[in-house]
Amino acid sequence: MLPPGKKAFVLSQDDVCYYEYMKGDGFATRIIIGEDGYPTCEMQMDDGSVSVGDYDLVPILENFIKTHPGFSYKGARGILAFTGYNGILGYRTDEAYKDTNPNYEADRQEAAKVAQALKDHGWELSSHSWGHRNMGEISMNHFKTDTDKWERNVESIIGPTDIILFPFGSDIGSWTPYTDSNERFTYLKSKGFRYFCNVDASKPVWMQLGPDYFRQARRNLDGYRMFYYPDSLNDLFNVPDVFDPARPTPVPPMK
Repeated sequence: MLPPGKKAFVLSQDDVCYYEYMKGDGFATRIIIGEDGYPTCEMQMDDGSVSVGDYDLVPILENFIKTHPGFSYKGARGILAFTGYNGILGYRTDEAYKDTNPNYEADRQEAAKVAQALKDHGWELSSHSWGHRNMGEISMNHFKTDTDKWERNVESIIGPTDIILFPFGSDIGSWTPYTDSNERFTYLKSKGFRYFCNVDASKPVWMQLGPDYFRQARRNLDGYRMFYYPDSLNDLFNVPDVFDPARPTPVPPMK
């Protein structure tokens, strides 16, 4: 269904929240709406000043598309996944900050504006659970509590979404099709979710289409994958060309 010479590429980024622990580690501090109306990033520099620029995926891709508009089919961008426990997009929007963040209401309003700007520019927004939990292993009570917190603290800001990207690349069932006997599936479905994504590096990408849902595996293009399994990405790019030689190695193994 694509024009000749085009390949479908679904891009996603997890944890677009700029957690408190990331401060001072060389990450952007939040996403803002730039003077040109496009989403971009702020970064707090070592001297305390704030710089605006291409400090994360969103503005990097936006500026790439300005130069190469054919890269984006019908304005599509990627999928951004949010947890909620530290707020979203670098704004401390979670209910836990009500008494400690003097800008709590302003942060929620600004985050909502940025979320809308992202959607207006073709980005899709999704759940990554509220507390970055393993949704297939936690108890059902914790599962419901986490899902409800995400609905209350994140969906209330970004609007409804039908996509969930599971933390840790996990899933809420085996590789057999979801059925209504799966309580976790039916609970997420009751909250409006229809697209469910885990992580699986096998090729071709694993997919499953059900009567009322779609599942798809993702490949993590991160330091772990590039350091330990570089050949698994060779159909996409040559890892030595993009792996930062200044990055400390060995990359810590996943626990």
